[in-house]
Amino acid sequence: MHTLGCFVLALQVPDVAPVAGSGDILGIVRSTGPINQVVLAILILFSIVSWAIILFKTWEYRKVDRQTRTFLEVFRKSSKFSEVQAVCPSLPDSPLCGVFQAGYAELNAQFRVTGNPHPAPSNPGTAAARPTLKSLDAVDRALIRAATVEVTRLEKRVTFLATAASVSPYIGLFGTVVGIMVAFNRIGATGSTNLAVVAPGISEALVATAMGLFAAIPAVLAYNHFTHRVTLFSAIMDDFALEFLNITERNFT
Repeated sequence: MHTLGCFVLALQVPDVAPVAGSGDILGIVRSTGPINQVVLAILILFSIVSWAIILFKTWEYRKVDRQTRTFLEVFRKSSKFSEVQAVCPSLPDSPLCGVFQAGYAELNAQFRVTGNPHPAPSNPGTAAARPTLKSLDAVDRALIRAATVEVTRLEKRVTFLATAASVSPYIGLFGTVVGIMVAFNRIGATGSTNLAVVAPGISEALVATAMGLFAAIPAVLAYNHFTHRVTLFSAIMDDFALEFLNITERNFT
């Protein structure tokens, strides 16, 4: 307690010359101890990976959004599922393509069981028999499974942002605590509470906290934004699945 009191009094001493290079962040980082340097290296790595994911997912979601709009236009203008199926390879990033292909595959599998989906007419001029769906619930399950797969694909790497956002402040706090301990150890070793002795250790300690916040704030903002985008894509897939089921029920039951 006596040392802590002396430390507080030292911070209140008015006539102390400013420390040279006090505004040089790189100089402060270079002068930190090995533990704080390891902490800073980890936080810098978290920050670099987070920004790489942010840029990649922003680019990816733009492609997903653009291709999804194109797919919906094609789907609603087409008169046959086979026409939509032919377009899907050109729109690989749209999650609706995966959902549609799962439903389309299930339809074809059921038609093969019940008979030829496009049987030849028995007499010239006779209309072909309409294929009959065996189980609409099976198509619904296929659409749900495909939507789950697509949501998982959209969420890939986004969870790292949540990890970085939650862990980085604690890693920075660890570095700060270690730095404060080192600062107090210097006070005890030198027996001096002069601000010129105390301030460098405190500034080195606080750099870790600042770096932790620098890594965490963009990560948490991006995570919330991307989570919202995935929720919107999921809602679009749910709406599309209902639309697909309605068309299937009208035409094949």
